[in-house]
Amino acid sequence: MLRRKNIMAGTSTFTHAPIFRPISARGATDDRVFSVRASANTSETPLTSISAPPNFKAPQPKPFWVRPDKKLDILGASLALIFRLNAGLLVSGYSVTVVAESEIPSDQYALRFAGFKLKETSKPGPLPEKPIQIYEFESCPFCRKVREIVAFLDLDVLYYPCPRNGPNFRPKVSQMGGKQQFPYMVDPNTGVSMYESDDIIKYLVGKYGDGTVPFLLSLGPLTTLTERFAMIGRMGKGSSYTPSKLPPKPLEIWAYEASPFSKVVREVLVELELPHLLHSCARGSPKRHILYRRVGHYQVPYLEDPNTGVEMFESAEIVDYLRATYAL
Repeated sequence: MLRRKNIMAGTSTFTHAPIFRPISARGATDDRVFSVRASANTSETPLTSISAPPNFKAPQPKPFWVRPDKKLDILGASLALIFRLNAGLLVSGYSVTVVAESEIPSDQYALRFAGFKLKETSKPGPLPEKPIQIYEFESCPFCRKVREIVAFLDLDVLYYPCPRNGPNFRPKVSQMGGKQQFPYMVDPNTGVSMYESDDIIKYLVGKYGDGTVPFLLSLGPLTTLTERFAMIGRMGKGSSYTPSKLPPKPLEIWAYEASPFSKVVREVLVELELPHLLHSCARGSPKRHILYRRVGHYQVPYLEDPNTGVEMFESAEIVDYLRATYAL
């Protein structure tokens, strides 16, 4: 196994074999990055091949830049930071110090200013051998609670989006657990599966953390209320199905819950019901260095589509790409 050195119970309710199965970790074990492959056990048969839009070219990354037509989207997604503060922003045990530029190796990511760099560290728990699987949708406040603990524990998660009227994964949840209630978690490492956001949080911190539920997720009804307020700026986004092509392989995205740029991409992934492996990389995550070494730049979100070979930064362009490639 790869390793690294109460709330109001809640779900959203509407009226076991996973569709994508994890395989061995890709690359060196230090990279702690999972790959997954597809099987044909789906409600809608995946296409055998998918192509990128004609003449598609991945954009150059532009740090802290917002495309003019997306300013209101990013502003709305940013409102969550007011109500949820650092929830979904920091990895467990996060700390930061200001050091000279020479103290940070050239192959590690760090924010720099005036000849100095910020050295960020964290103390997450053990990494599961296979990614946790979670069935959920973006606009559900109980699902958001679980996504926040995923960022805190620095877990990689294989998400199966369950938008309203989605033909694939909502029915699958009913088959596996007996009801359409979200979020629903499956841990292939232990065989444990469960509903109820608070139960999932307690399980994850017990198995992959130090057993302590973070303060902002331990405030009972106040936690649930602020989760709802956090979604006001993107009301209804990421909740309803848009007819789409089911990919042969899940997409992969480097992102984290508190990032407004990541949020608008996740909404579209959910609406198109596109399974995706999320490499969570909140502040303090070692995966920031992994991405930096791989592509020479760190910025989220970063999308890797194994179905087309496309790899790209820039949230607005990722949204356009996803709709052009997968929407019907």
